[in-house]
Amino acid sequence: MDADGSHVRRITRSPAVDAEADWSPDGSRVSYASARDGDLEIYVRSADGGGPLLQLTRNTASDTQPDWSPDGGRIAFTSERDGNPENYVMRADGSGQRNITNDPSLDERPDWRPTGG
Repeated sequence: MDADGSHVRRITRSPAVDAEADWSPDGSRVSYASARDGDLEIYVRSADGGGPLLQLTRNTASDTQPDWSPDGGRIAFTSERDGNPENYVMRADGSGQRNITNDPSLDERPDWRPTGG
């Protein structure tokens, strides 16, 4: 919807959980976690609900909490694919997924921060 509450649009059509949406910096796309295939994975689609739905992660563990980089080129997210919640980063097309925390303690809620201040 617009900031004033007008122009509400539904962009998902799954009976499963669709959660943790995050707008791309330019406002053209939305990333979110969805359980539409049986476990939580990260998806991206156009902010207007049109165009293709792109599944960015594919594994048997939960992938959640997507967060776009300020330039829109990458998405950080939390995954349990290593047996415990870890923070990962990937390109906005889903390629180049890599663990950036690799720590046995609980890592979650990645958040991009600007540098220099």
